[in-house]
Amino acid sequence: MSEGAASQTPLAGLRARLAQLHPHAIDLSLERMLRLLSRLGDPHNRLPPVIHIAGTNGKGSTLSYLRAILEAAGLRVHAYTSPWLVRVNESFRIGTEGGGSRLVSDDELFAALRRCETANDGEPITLFEIETAAAFELFAQHPADVVLLEVGMGGRLDATNVVAQPLASVITPIGIDHTEFLGPTLAAIAGEKAGIIKRRVPVIVAEQTDEAMTVIEREARRQHAPLSAAGQHWHVAIERGRLVFQDERGLLDLAAPRLFGRHQFDNAGLAIATLRAVDHFAIDNAAFEAGVAGAEWPARMQRLASGALLEIAPPGSEVWLDGGHNADGGRVAAAALGDLEERVSRPLVVIAGMMANKDADAFLGNFAGLTRHIIAVPIPTRSDAMPPQRLAEAARGLGMRVEVASSVEAALQSVARLLYEVPPRILITGSLYLAGHVLACNGTPPN
Repeated sequence: MSEGAASQTPLAGLRARLAQLHPHAIDLSLERMLRLLSRLGDPHNRLPPVIHIAGTNGKGSTLSYLRAILEAAGLRVHAYTSPWLVRVNESFRIGTEGGGSRLVSDDELFAALRRCETANDGEPITLFEIETAAAFELFAQHPADVVLLEVGMGGRLDATNVVAQPLASVITPIGIDHTEFLGPTLAAIAGEKAGIIKRRVPVIVAEQTDEAMTVIEREARRQHAPLSAAGQHWHVAIERGRLVFQDERGLLDLAAPRLFGRHQFDNAGLAIATLRAVDHFAIDNAAFEAGVAGAEWPARMQRLASGALLEIAPPGSEVWLDGGHNADGGRVAAAALGDLEERVSRPLVVIAGMMANKDADAFLGNFAGLTRHIIAVPIPTRSDAMPPQRLAEAARGLGMRVEVASSVEAALQSVARLLYEVPPRILITGSLYLAGHVLACNGTPPN
């Protein structure tokens, strides 16, 4: 959960107090989460049907497609996501009549968190657990047709995994990340992600490595959960720039996603496959088309078209923002940049800031053949960020030209001083915390 540009409001003060009073470490069970929910009257048992989403990369984008499609069909959709970028309210979206939704207000969220704090009565709890309990409180109070519930980390022991009988379990691509909590191998991490699979509940799975898929298939068999897997039970292709989805029910020929990158076709396909696998909602082709074409998700290969930072960048340059922070996240961002380079060639500059527990070599290695220039920056909102000098050393080890800047603004000023023959393409990347800071500085907070 980003500590972004939170203002000193009563809500910010309450969250700061909760963060100081309670541990951040992942628990070895769900006992304290269930204890708190019991004191609140078990709101997690009074929710609309839940679609539960786990995975390493693409969870938020997949959820955004699900929400956009469902809302285009006129349904009320609650959504809980993490991390937030600029305001904590972004994590809590309340469904409204007629296929809309809104972010929770400060007053509503403050009241829900206070109820959770009072019920917890000072016992050990993490900030994410208490915010998840607040989400369940809010969602139980407002009628809706569906809840989209994103795992915070892992799955098996995640605070969201208290929902006993979701409508569907969705697993996006699994990669190496959070090894200190989830295990050092892909199989171990996949085992944690597969922990959201419930008995006889359909599980819909994105394309995976063989190692991860073996673990998922084994757990699905153990839980007697019907499995619908990319490349086996459904397929996504790009034909003439359009998204073509096919499963045993037939073919959908849809507009391309608004979100940029080849991987977004796969994320959209996973959302379509989920809704067709559960067959719980009345969704026509027009809603699928509108949802895929209209879904938005900030800081995922997002082009900044205006704002304070654009005024600092070289005139005519492109500035892109992506919150990728692990090897697979870097790979998909680099692939998207490769597509851009094929369309319009420009020199590429990467401004990067990362958290200290991330693998900078694995992330930056994806850009080694694309960029002339890496600028390492701090993440000012995080004391646990990687020092820019350490990030610069990783870039040098990959044979990249590298420098260190004191801020994103200073990095953009440095780029502006370079005399490129063509205005450059600039990617700011490496962390969702950095992305939230950039959106706040640029004046383009997510809605």
